[in-house]
Amino acid sequence: MKSDSIRIANCSGFYGDKLSVARDMIEGGPIDVLTGDYLAELTMTILYNQRLKRGEQHGYVGTFLKQFRDIAKLAQEKNIKIVTNAGGLNPSSMAESVKKIIDELNLDLKVAHIEGDDLMPRIDELYQGGENLTNIDKSLDLQEYEKKPITANAYLGAWGIKEALDNGADVVICPRVTDAAVVIGPAAWKYNWSRDQYDELAGALAAGHIIECGAQATGGNYSFFQEVPTFDNIGYPIAEIYEDGSFVITKHENTGGLVSVGTVTAQLLYEIGSPAYLNPDVISHFDTLEITQESKDRVLVTNNRGSSPTKTHKVCINLVGGFRNGVELLLTGLDIEEKSKLIVDQIFKSVGGQDQFDKVDIQLHRTDKENPISNEEAQAFLRIDVMSSNPDLVGRLFNAKIVELALANFPGWTGRSGVVPNGAYIEYWPALVDSKFIKEHIHVDGKIIDVIPTSQLNLEEKYYQKIPYENPKISIDNLKEDYFGKIFGTRSGDKGGCANLGVWAKSQEAYSFLFDFLTVKKLKELLPDLEKFEIDRFELPNIYSLNFYVHGILQDGVSSSTRMDGQAKSLGEYLRAKKINFPEQLLKQI
Repeated sequence: MKSDSIRIANCSGFYGDKLSVARDMIEGGPIDVLTGDYLAELTMTILYNQRLKRGEQHGYVGTFLKQFRDIAKLAQEKNIKIVTNAGGLNPSSMAESVKKIIDELNLDLKVAHIEGDDLMPRIDELYQGGENLTNIDKSLDLQEYEKKPITANAYLGAWGIKEALDNGADVVICPRVTDAAVVIGPAAWKYNWSRDQYDELAGALAAGHIIECGAQATGGNYSFFQEVPTFDNIGYPIAEIYEDGSFVITKHENTGGLVSVGTVTAQLLYEIGSPAYLNPDVISHFDTLEITQESKDRVLVTNNRGSSPTKTHKVCINLVGGFRNGVELLLTGLDIEEKSKLIVDQIFKSVGGQDQFDKVDIQLHRTDKENPISNEEAQAFLRIDVMSSNPDLVGRLFNAKIVELALANFPGWTGRSGVVPNGAYIEYWPALVDSKFIKEHIHVDGKIIDVIPTSQLNLEEKYYQKIPYENPKISIDNLKEDYFGKIFGTRSGDKGGCANLGVWAKSQEAYSFLFDFLTVKKLKELLPDLEKFEIDRFELPNIYSLNFYVHGILQDGVSSSTRMDGQAKSLGEYLRAKKINFPEQLLKQI
């Protein structure tokens, strides 16, 4: 094991994660930096609504302040830096609140905050500069779209964080930065990496991507969860990053969970598209790295290769979507299809027809079983979602009209309340903007320091070209049917209106079978409800993995999705539940 490293711990994978983890990470063992990731696309809309209701001084992750108050004294005593994106839409106000806590506790900690991500005041300037803010999933220009933006935040990189730390900051409050930036920045600060040390930066990016979602890297949401010794007191991840960009993923001793090649591989596949993982600081090629089990709960990741970053920044734009309402009804026993048609027809006749709504989504889920042995096994459920820019159309009257039918429609009427979302919803609009329009402003020690993106520095272009993969052939003579998930692990999640489904094997032989077997066509055969979606397949033979990128499955993002699983978290487990014919020798390896 290399002796010199920077130990970066993560205490939060989302807004709502366990508050006590911040103290657990500081008290549990040696760390140099504590990070927290709180910002998903949906979180930005939550913070926007918070600011609307509570005033312009809000719009940040308030729960972080509780965590900070709890750990500030310990962080100072142990000289632990704190870097977080909890600043959300209002990093300056968050920084002021943090300073007040420091003063109240009579501590000596320097606070910096970063601005420059907020593009809302500059939308017209961007239009005039030739930026169309085209939706990268739908190829629509924002200026020509009927719905208007309420937030627009560029994903900033890591160099503003490094600048803040270079200037002595103990606490760095970030706005919308890339999830991995809170790890790349401290690593670049520790080793004083230059902007074009792309292999080193690519390693730090991979480390940041792995630990960003907290316990998902240490056994949480893991396909082979039976391998996890205990979920009690589950440890959160730590990245020990070395000067060459290699790193170890681990956790504190005497904690639950598991750090294995499998848990790290699964998290590496989470919410990615192409193996060339784009970032404003570097492109990290996930199909080059090597993952090995160094020892118990210590996984070494090496050989990550990097390339010059793109000349654009991704922008998270949220639009005023409209209003939604809906109902879920249980249909029991015989004639399910006929009962469904009867109630759907009557509901929309009573409210004035379907055409008045902007969107109507009707889903009949046949969860009923033949010859059921319980009441619940006899039930299917019908879900109806309606959306409109007119709140009155999808308000209380809509619910009242459905309730009126309760004694006058299909036999066995049973409804479930609180299952279907209602109220205002947001449309997510991912776009790209030329990086020449982006400038970070670091506020530290009464100074404002500007940082421009790497792509604007006229550095020499570098791009890593991977070696083509030749898939070894295996014998598939003796086949035996079993569940896909007996052999293969999965990890899936949302990417705006799209979703990814990563699949990985535990051996070269299993991957050779997977590589030839699981084509896009075969995936659609196994999961027929994906048939209508465009799907890209990406290959990562270095970690025995495939990644499928499903376009448009989540519609306009989590807030407006009408899928039961609006974040596609269960898509991978759906695939693992399917039966396929395996070469018998693979099943013998279990």
